[in-house]
Order: sequence, then C-alpha cells, then structure tokens
Amino acid sequence: QVQLVESGGGLVQPGGSLRLSCAASGFTLDYYAIAWFRQAPGKGREGVSIIRSSDGATDYSGSVKGRFTISTDNAKNTVYLQMNSLLPEDTAIYYCAARVSWSGVILLIDVPEKYDYWGRGTQVTVSS
Repeated sequence: QVQLVESGGGLVQPGGSLRLSCAASGFTLDYYAIAWFRQAPGKGREGVSIIRSSDGATDYSGSVKGRFTISTDNAKNTVYLQMNSLLPEDTAIYYCAARVSWSGVILLIDVPEKYDYWGRGTQVTVSS
C-alpha cells in the first residue's frame, strides 16, 4: 500500500527554521519525483519544491528559492524540506506528493493534478 506521511510542522517565529519530512512506503523513490505543495486558507494548492532522487534534479518556486532546500535519504525512503528565514506568508498546510519521473528529463514542479499519491499534510504556522 502506497503511503506518504508528513511530519515536522509546527509554530515558529518569523526568521526561524523548520525541517519537514515526508516518509514514503509501498514504493521506492527510484522512479518517482517527490514534491512539496502548500495550501494557505482560502487559496489554491501551490507547488513549493520537487526532487528526483535518481539523478538529484530539483526545482523550486520563486517564492522559496534561496530559503528552502529539498533533499532525499534513499536509505530511509524519506524526503526532507529544510525551511529557513521563514515568513508569515509561508503559513500553510504542507503536503508531499509523488509522481513517476524518469531520470534525465527536465524536472518541473507542475500542477497538482499530475501527482498520483498525496500525504495528509502538516501545518506550518509562522507568527510572532
């Protein structure tokens, strides 16, 4: 059974850091790309970052580039999102999602409809 489970969310002050984890089970990361999306109240789901472990390709949205770093631990079948210099506008529920992605192909976050599997999300709140 394919499952994605997010963890690591919480309340943090502006300028602080959090590290989110996405633990995958029921499949290996070798043939998949894992992305992070977020959804703030009253807004649509926004792509944040994506990684493909087979070749290390990554992509970031403009709003987080330079502040967030995505990484993967294949031994643990887990993807991480290190979030630094957090802003109040980063407040949202963060979801990880998986879709098939072949090594060597240009990697973009793409739209949520392209993804096959989703986690249930973890809340990130940035507030003083």
